[in-house]
Amino acid sequence: MELGIGIGWRPEIADEVEALAGIDWVEAVAENLCDGHLPDSLLRLRERGVRVVPHGVALGLGGADRPDLVRLASLAARAELLGTPLVTEHIAFVRAGGPLTASPRLEAGHLLPVPRTWDALDVLCENVRIAQDSLPVPLALENIAALITWPDEELTEGQFLAELVERTGVRLLIDVANLHTNHVNLGQDPAKALDELPVEAIAYVHVAGGVERNGVWHDTHAHPVTAPVLQVLAELRSRVDPPGVLLERDDAFPPAAELAGELDAIRATLRRAAPPAEPRPTTRPAPRGATGDGDGDGDRVPAAPAPAGTRDRTAVAQTALLSALVAGTPAPEGFDHRRLRVQSRALAAKRADVVAKVAPELPEILGDGYRAAFLAYAGGRPLSGGYRRDALDFAEHVLIAGGPADPAARRRLTYWWQDRSGARPPRRGTRLVRAARTALVGK
Repeated sequence: MELGIGIGWRPEIADEVEALAGIDWVEAVAENLCDGHLPDSLLRLRERGVRVVPHGVALGLGGADRPDLVRLASLAARAELLGTPLVTEHIAFVRAGGPLTASPRLEAGHLLPVPRTWDALDVLCENVRIAQDSLPVPLALENIAALITWPDEELTEGQFLAELVERTGVRLLIDVANLHTNHVNLGQDPAKALDELPVEAIAYVHVAGGVERNGVWHDTHAHPVTAPVLQVLAELRSRVDPPGVLLERDDAFPPAAELAGELDAIRATLRRAAPPAEPRPTTRPAPRGATGDGDGDGDRVPAAPAPAGTRDRTAVAQTALLSALVAGTPAPEGFDHRRLRVQSRALAAKRADVVAKVAPELPEILGDGYRAAFLAYAGGRPLSGGYRRDALDFAEHVLIAGGPADPAARRRLTYWWQDRSGARPPRRGTRLVRAARTALVGK
């Protein structure tokens, strides 16, 4: 299935995407599309013959729990609505806790790496099979960027992906920017990963920008694509001609001319790095317990249930890590504490950014104090009920604490909270009503 050259469709750049020349397809974040209705821009693109691929971010197929059937049904409905040839997701976990650990459910608000162990692989393979059985089209999974690595891993990234394909027949979405990120942050060689993974299973490729700060590469999707990332794309192209290559941009959107320039750089890289006449031999290890034919053709291959105890062990490990990152509990043994702090700050910062987009009135009301106030709030209050609930809880927290200091801002924040929270406060009602009364009457 040939896709060609594409770009990530986002509402902020919908007009620019429609105006770009030479775009064969686009990718849209699945969770940002409404059930039963597509934005007019995507409808116009489809009428022109531009394919639209939904890209999921919330399934958490690498998590200890089996996939949520409601989320799977929603992703399947979007695939049907778009008439897409495939859907994509990530090899990551995004939540932990719950019944398997008899602890509160925690949400990361971000993609976190799964340990490259046989236990984690067993769980992932069963979850992928469940997802494949629930979707009307083939599934492709993306490697993620990481700031941290798990201790005592048993497989390299390439070996882990090769085993996944062997067992499930799933296709791969290879993000070359993420391979570069893991090279800078974790010392992992992109060329070695490409040598080990089954390149014939690649459905398409992501290219994105990032930035290095204090020796850590941040996969921001808000900066231009760098030369080292294009070099990893060239490495991949020297091994295989990918069916599709897509430019991702999620923030700090540049003018259309800059997007077109980045697409031209991608095209030039692909032209210069033609694959060899003979395919390169791979260095994949012999599969352990494989059930597929290993050709990466996307066949839905039966996979055995994860062995007894693997989900429980995975759940305990992932919950301990996520709790350390978002709830301030002690770091699990074997992790780099400095990197955990970097990851924790990154999660809180992203959460602040998303809440600011979901509820733009909050940074407007709080001004320069918004970010510091939100990070202080987030430090002891893990995300648990989605970002809209998070915005309301944050506003409630500020009001109960007697803020903001400016009376006019306090009145605006109170009105904002009351307008969105309904007649009954969700919790800590008496104290909030008292705070609201003080704000409205006493000032």
